[in-house]
Amino acid sequence: MDNRTKKGFKSGFVSIVGRPNVGKSTLLNHIVGQKIAIMSNKPQTTRNKITAVYTTEQGQVIFLDTPGIHKPKSKLGDYMVAVAENTLNEVDLVLFVIDATEKRGPGDEYIIERLKQVKTPVFLVINKIDKVHPEELLPIIDDYRKLYEFKQIIPISALEGNNTGPLIQAIFDEMEEGPMYYPPDQVTDHPERFIVAELIREKVLHLTREEVPHSIAVTVEEMKRGENGKTLYIYAAIYVERDSQKGILIGERGQMLKEIGRRARLDIERLMGDKVYLELWVKVKKDWRNQERMLRNFGFYDED
Repeated sequence: MDNRTKKGFKSGFVSIVGRPNVGKSTLLNHIVGQKIAIMSNKPQTTRNKITAVYTTEQGQVIFLDTPGIHKPKSKLGDYMVAVAENTLNEVDLVLFVIDATEKRGPGDEYIIERLKQVKTPVFLVINKIDKVHPEELLPIIDDYRKLYEFKQIIPISALEGNNTGPLIQAIFDEMEEGPMYYPPDQVTDHPERFIVAELIREKVLHLTREEVPHSIAVTVEEMKRGENGKTLYIYAAIYVERDSQKGILIGERGQMLKEIGRRARLDIERLMGDKVYLELWVKVKKDWRNQERMLRNFGFYDED
């Protein structure tokens, strides 16, 4: 049966917001069952609004994983926060994700103040419950209930998958009947090049020290199939802001860049289901995070 016209089929848009590093991307990847949003233990990993599509017989939910809302320190930071805040008025439901292991801070309070300005219903999702004793949850719930009237409060572990089933069902319960916006086998609306660039950037985040991660951008310069049709050839550039960062990324005898490429290639092969030849090089664009022209070239401000 075509679910586009099936009676009772539900659909809607859900925004996932929260402070940096609370597990928003981990939750998104767990729900759709694929790596769509990159994951890192470094804050502010997500720079764009990542659209992921979750489809069942019951309905279709389009998730918007947004950059963590934080105090911006650059034009790029301004863009990231604007993306996160703008989605609050565009969706049918907001998931406000917090970290059960961290005390409520000014960042959480800022987000709650923003939520008070929109009419969209909000679920409080308490993540990382696998790291705390169950008795610690009640004080957290009581604390947040005093600040905002959440439609539901649902504790989960996105990493372990604990209680994510009830969360998904609660989301569907909140949705109204609607059309299927995307084909049932589609999991994101981003082109392959975007996902490939994000996977490469993830490996840089995992492998480099503190001074490098937020100074990088990745562009896929060329992506083509070989004559046999079975090998995917990818040529990508990693941009940094300083010559010293370039040296760190390349590493002694090129070992760091080789390891970034090796790990990224394995992930890309899993995603594409093809053999991948990946060639990386590093370029310096000084202070690119504060240059609007460069931000546009790297795919930011694409909604203006």
